[in-house]
Amino acid sequence: MVGFIRGSHGFEGECKVESSSGEYEHIAKLEQVTLRHGDQTKEVKVESASLAHNTVYLKFKGIDSDEAIKKFNRWELVVPRKYAKPLKKDEWYITDLQNCSLVWNGDPALSDAPAAEEVVGTITDVLEGGAGYLLEVSLSESCTCISDDIKFTASGKPRTVLVPFNNEHVGKVDVVNGTVQLMHLWILE
Repeated sequence: MVGFIRGSHGFEGECKVESSSGEYEHIAKLEQVTLRHGDQTKEVKVESASLAHNTVYLKFKGIDSDEAIKKFNRWELVVPRKYAKPLKKDEWYITDLQNCSLVWNGDPALSDAPAAEEVVGTITDVLEGGAGYLLEVSLSESCTCISDDIKFTASGKPRTVLVPFNNEHVGKVDVVNGTVQLMHLWILE
């Protein structure tokens, strides 16, 4: 996903697109995209593109009025990875983080011996918060390092928590092996 439609622009079917990465040049070069909203998708060709401050205006072939483009407001723009913004060091695509295991290696201050890695949950999504990104984590039912009253809701369902995705709370990210290291266990409480 490279961005979101944020409304119509003018009366000819042009739309405003907000980049999910904060960069816009790669979006303005796209020739074809998939519009996605939940399970619905629509393949569209880009007829024209123009850059503006913190947005790009796109016109899709066959969508020729402001009423027609308004139907796609808040839809995602999805492209093959080769057309997405190139990653820099310590950057990951959201789709690569989804389904990664959140792992806890124990507290090195409590013991000199290295702790065994334990899966505390599974990352289900990455959300944008006011101060940065948050990892949405479904807690593992089999984890022994957190108590059952933390792992489950009052109704007995596995609990979901949000973990700030920053250096203070998250250590090594290894998308190849599907693991993200949790630095502080207390954040799950």
